Amino acid sequence: MEAFFRTHSYLLEHVNAPVRRGLMDEIDWRDRMIGIKGARGVGKTTFLLQYAKENFGSSDRHCLYINMNNFYFQGRGIADFAGEFYRHGGKVLLIDQVFKQPNWSKELRRCYDEYPGLKIVFTGSSVMRLKEENPELNGIVKSYNLRGFSFREFINLQTDNHFRPYSLEEILADHEHIIKQILPHVSPLRYFQDYLHHGFYPFFQEHRNYSENLLKTMNMMTEVDILLIKQIELKYLTKIKKLFYQLAVAGPKAPNISQLAQDIETSRATVMTYIKYLADARLLNMIYPVGHEFPKKPSKLMMQNTNLMYAIYPIKVLKQDVMETFFVNALWKDHTVNQANKDSCYIVDGDRQFCICDATQSSRLRMNGDTIYARYNTEIGKGNQIPLWLLGFLY
Repeated sequence: MEAFFRTHSYLLEHVNAPVRRGLMDEIDWRDRMIGIKGARGVGKTTFLLQYAKENFGSSDRHCLYINMNNFYFQGRGIADFAGEFYRHGGKVLLIDQVFKQPNWSKELRRCYDEYPGLKIVFTGSSVMRLKEENPELNGIVKSYNLRGFSFREFINLQTDNHFRPYSLEEILADHEHIIKQILPHVSPLRYFQDYLHHGFYPFFQEHRNYSENLLKTMNMMTEVDILLIKQIELKYLTKIKKLFYQLAVAGPKAPNISQLAQDIETSRATVMTYIKYLADARLLNMIYPVGHEFPKKPSKLMMQNTNLMYAIYPIKVLKQDVMETFFVNALWKDHTVNQANKDSCYIVDGDRQFCICDATQSSRLRMNGDTIYARYNTEIGKGNQIPLWLLGFLY
């Protein structure tokens, strides 16, 4: 136990969290069992350590961070360890990468039932279905999703500003006024391309080649998050990777499932299952018409965020595709995004039509008063024309 406390203290003293994540204030920390899911690389470990540092400090033994990567837990279950921690006065146990422990959900249930004064906060992969696949956790765990940096968080980090997030309702009703609060302090377009290329994953702050690091992370998403958690045999890994690459190179469009099945030598049903796993791992976004959903074929597949586009196939990155990918990713946290009938247009929350367009080409468009135009290559907006970058302030 002492070794774990020493590691805990060291990590808290050296944690680097220059941006306070908005999720920190969204979570109801009074709950006894809290699950934080997120794609690999979005900062889940840092988030746990930041919570511990804010609320306990490095020397407070009421809180302890542990990582299931530690080989110690191959010989000892979570519940037994938690019991020892609890009997020595522990109150909050932070468990990183909980899915690395066999029978982790049953172990968490034991903790909940046997140690009523213990709070557990754990992290897991976005691929995990906490309640659907782990019925023992139904009714006791509150689940949250941690995302990569928003454009707002990226700008705050790069410029030392403290811009707050805005709801979609605020942006649509008052974007001209909001922009006037931002532009005197920063020129968003100076940072927008950097964000699109390398701003979504917090590890861009590390002194390593970002694209190489992201490719490594993407491989881990398929090799660990998908294969391990979904219990897929290793021999199918090359099929999943080939499918993902072909979808990435094809760009945002409707997939040809029959052709993809032929290319990777499997069935149509298996292709759709693999696509769903890639979406769960936050590598893809599946876009459907209003009223349609999986297991139907999506009307469009796109990369989950723009950084992935530049990492996997940088020689074929089209600006319009990048801007639409940014739009979908920015809205995805709190809104439903569906395919509209027109190219480059989407239906948000079932009733609002957005079209993503180039402000320098807007004069060629026939503007519709019922459509909201999210325009790039501009910092300002007017009426139903809003600057696309401002949607990066939604969280």
